Amino acid sequence: MFVAAAVQLTSSSGSEANWKGARDLIERAAGLGAQLVATPENTNYLGPHAEKVRLAEPLDGPTCSRFGELAARLQIHLLLGSFNEVSDDPERCYNTSVLFGPDGAQRATYRKIHLFDVDVSKEVRFSESATVKPGDRTVTVETPLARLGLSICYDLRFPELYLQLVAAGAEVLTVPSAFTATTGKDHWHALLRARAIESQCYVIAPAQSGRHDDEGIRESYGHAMIVDPWGQIVAMASDGPGLAIAEIDLGRVRWCRKAIPVADHRRL
Repeated sequence: MFVAAAVQLTSSSGSEANWKGARDLIERAAGLGAQLVATPENTNYLGPHAEKVRLAEPLDGPTCSRFGELAARLQIHLLLGSFNEVSDDPERCYNTSVLFGPDGAQRATYRKIHLFDVDVSKEVRFSESATVKPGDRTVTVETPLARLGLSICYDLRFPELYLQLVAAGAEVLTVPSAFTATTGKDHWHALLRARAIESQCYVIAPAQSGRHDDEGIRESYGHAMIVDPWGQIVAMASDGPGLAIAEIDLGRVRWCRKAIPVADHRRL
């Protein structure tokens, strides 16, 4: 059993303010006993999209260095939910999650596979693929706490991804996100609970919340949460920056999988 925390932020184009806000909440979570802390999608930058590409960094750049050093200082596993990683395409960057161990070393990286290209309404029109290059591989990582399966935001709508993560041994799924307010109010809770129930995993979902300065078109839904493998929401953040923090009991994962052995029953 261990304690995990999902961080809720309101990131902007101000990288220093984003760093300080994330650092303060990560420190608070560690002070409350969290051994695994996860931040949202776009932790370090959520502003005009062209600038996101221009400001993209390598995995050994200042953003990852800061978060690695923080993980080492606090002696925690720390998931940088995502940052804008430089790619080989000058017009696009990767949207990348990075897991740091308690020694500050990078234990895993995951590049977002499914990109948010939608036309829901006048308020929610988005073409993530214009500035982001998709990843092409699923990622699970063994830690002393649990085996984690990594994903990012819009991935949440693709259950086949999570079935692959479970087949690779995942017990805890991470879904750092910046869900829009429009889609979040109807889909966020339902999708997170569905992924937890069908995978029989804990789901840790850090979130962006509120309005950002990305050309005035984005408001994020918030409601960072942790869901248990029975589909129960065991922790959820309030409005604005904050934390959702809960105990993760892998015995509950084993119980759910024994009680309803869907892996043994799957026929397709």
